[in-house]
Amino acid sequence: MALNENPSANLALELVRSMDRLRGRIRSETGMGAGPWSRSQLAALHRVVYGPPATTSDLAAAEYMRPQSMAQTLAVLEQNGLVTRSPDPDDGRRILITATPRGREEAERWLEAREAWLTAAIDQTLTGSEREGLTALVGILERLADSDAPSAARRSHRPAPEKP
Repeated sequence: MALNENPSANLALELVRSMDRLRGRIRSETGMGAGPWSRSQLAALHRVVYGPPATTSDLAAAEYMRPQSMAQTLAVLEQNGLVTRSPDPDDGRRILITATPRGREEAERWLEAREAWLTAAIDQTLTGSEREGLTALVGILERLADSDAPSAARRSHRPAPEKP
């Protein structure tokens, strides 16, 4: 699709680029790439620490990952003493993932570093009305993340063309 042919597509592209830049800057400013944990490991740990009790499948769905990928992510966290697995007290067939005290400390340390830089950037860069706009934008982004709009990947489940 050509640029400017679809204003929503152009906005989507600009939004993705901006989010990628901000995500990269946050990683840089918080030393995320220098530490032992990947972004997906930290995201999973954050969900375990701050979310309700969850299974591997619950966490995978929340992070839009395959359960097998989440299992690998959690295995690293478990091997490093950040999470544990235990039977669900209400349904012994389910295994719940919980944070260890060390896991909670690691999640809090990372979250504090991320929030410190972003808070400083907001305070130093944005006007009061821009902060209000950012507040509205956060709500809009949450609605987009929860959207039921079909993804291109789900729409295009056509078989690949055969090679000659």
